[in-house]
Amino acid sequence: MLWPSLWNLQYNSLPNLNHTNRTKAIALADDLIIVTRGKTVREAENITNIELSKTSLWAKDNKIRFNEQKSQTMLITRRKRREGKGLEMCLNYKPLVQLYRLK
Repeated sequence: MLWPSLWNLQYNSLPNLNHTNRTKAIALADDLIIVTRGKTVREAENITNIELSKTSLWAKDNKIRFNEQKSQTMLITRRKRREGKGLEMCLNYKPLVQLYRLK
């Protein structure tokens, strides 16, 4: 079966996009995880939105579409201070569902 090999060749370039030094992209089969660090929640949110835009452009160039309805976002933090925890991240100009980390 040739399709999985062709998919791997095409998909392998995605984690190697020009990501910021605060971002890491991890691909497994046909799933992608984008991990972003920031000094504040808003900084991480902004960086992630930039990275999601890069990912969307890559997908458009490669004639692939990520399903924003199956895509989710999750905030993981060690900070105890009060800060807005609601994330506003978009993929294909549509907001992503936020998962909540249980403590």
